[in-house]
Amino acid sequence: MYTEEQLKQKLNEFRELPSETEWLEFKAARSSFHSEDLGKYFSALSNEANLKSKHSAWLIFGVSDKLPRDIIGTNYRKSGKRCLESLKHEVAQHANGITFQEIYELNLLQGRVLMFQIPAAPAGMPTNWKGHYFGRDGESLVPLSLQELESIRNQATQHDWSAEICPEATIQDLHEDALRIARDKFLAKHKRFQPEAADWSGETFLDKARLTRKGKITRSALLLLGKPESVHHLTPHPAQITWKLDTEEKAYEHFGPPFLLTVEDLFNRIRNVKFRFHPFNRLIPVELTKYEVKTVLEALNNCIAHQDYTRNARIVVTEKVDKLTLQNIGGFYDGTVEDYVLRERTPDRYRNPFLAQAMVSLDMIDTMGMGIRRMFLEQRKRYFPMPEYDLEDQNHVRITIYGKLIDENYSRILMEEQDLSLADVILLDRIQKNQSVERTLLKDLRRRKLVEGRYPNVYVSAKIAKTTGKEVEYTKHRAFDNQYYKDLVISFLEQYKQGYSKDFRSLLTDKLSDTLSDKQKKDKVRNLLQELVREEKIQNAGGRGLGARWALKKGH
Repeated sequence: MYTEEQLKQKLNEFRELPSETEWLEFKAARSSFHSEDLGKYFSALSNEANLKSKHSAWLIFGVSDKLPRDIIGTNYRKSGKRCLESLKHEVAQHANGITFQEIYELNLLQGRVLMFQIPAAPAGMPTNWKGHYFGRDGESLVPLSLQELESIRNQATQHDWSAEICPEATIQDLHEDALRIARDKFLAKHKRFQPEAADWSGETFLDKARLTRKGKITRSALLLLGKPESVHHLTPHPAQITWKLDTEEKAYEHFGPPFLLTVEDLFNRIRNVKFRFHPFNRLIPVELTKYEVKTVLEALNNCIAHQDYTRNARIVVTEKVDKLTLQNIGGFYDGTVEDYVLRERTPDRYRNPFLAQAMVSLDMIDTMGMGIRRMFLEQRKRYFPMPEYDLEDQNHVRITIYGKLIDENYSRILMEEQDLSLADVILLDRIQKNQSVERTLLKDLRRRKLVEGRYPNVYVSAKIAKTTGKEVEYTKHRAFDNQYYKDLVISFLEQYKQGYSKDFRSLLTDKLSDTLSDKQKKDKVRNLLQELVREEKIQNAGGRGLGARWALKKGH
């Protein structure tokens, strides 16, 4: 969006041009303008903006198209702002859903001026009006030539949105802290530049880090390092990542550039409590957080790198009680998930090669394709369920990262069987999630007594663990000891200062033994809270029942 002062300045600059250009048109339109002609000009100016590498084209009413381009005023659709806004819908109906970026109304001393900002045709998609494609020949409105039509269509296979220069952006549009941290990250990764880096200007560093092109600010630079108030250079792309809390509590927040910094701000919104896992053949518990920082940031940075920015959508991170789901628009770009996890594939191509290279230079992602495999290995190291990709919707990529244990037997096997291949771990993970597995893949797992049950009702084996010379069989229904649940309550209160009884019921219920009824689970949670009161670790801060509010006792 432009301010009134910015629009006046832009209008004066346009009027001073020696002639109209293919992406700029003045019309007197004193009282009216035929809608059919308006649609043709919309198509022509949009296509010419694309061909001339302009972000937008402009159609201006109320100004003479003859030099010296006097402002003469227009009464076109003067009956109110709503009348102008409805024009967006009317155009979109006949232009494949594309319409004006904005319609600005300037009431000047010389008269009323309308400035229509028209988006450049998307890469690979020439803008049509009622099925016909228009262009400009000098100042004349003409059908788009076959050569120009094919030039736009061929962009679908060669265009890199992230490499485009934002002509009005300067280094002043970049965030100072993001610039400083980016330089530190770049030099930490590329140590060979350290001796000479002290003499670099900001512009030199940006070119070295492949964030700019010959000193010009690119869309990639604005995404990763841009000030929040500079996102207008990326219009119409929203340049946002949305965090959404979808539990008993509801909340959301939008995060914009500089993504180099704000991805960590988003991670800090996630409720990443600590808990203790008690392996039954070990005296010392394993302390874990719900989510590992590197895993979440790897997934989030992958969303940024592989988002289809031409489709003007947000990245969405949804937090539920026990998992995170991250979604970016655009299908999985090259190969399959299994290629990267099991076969360590190196991708042949990238959706946003310029952005991907910049993120590599700042050590945000790995273009060798190892990032996805690293997320799986990290979850394995923590005995957690594997990340899960949903690619059924070819318009989106969704990855789910689990923040709780599903089947204790799965986690125990990962502890005891350190030589398991990643392929075996993924199979066991599918089984614990009750997902289908081909019968032929189970043969080796059965031989090693890692799975039990009659196909297709297969489950992870409750192997025998030896303790104090006695063999004790542990089933998937075994409960954790009370201290585990108490530790969860204490960790919650250490992070959030207070919590209600209903919060702890939500936190603990799905972790209690499946042999307990719903009523028994509710009683169990209530009794655990009372035990902590008796141990003088927590205290009632007000309320009763599910509305009772609890806090840590002073001195704990």
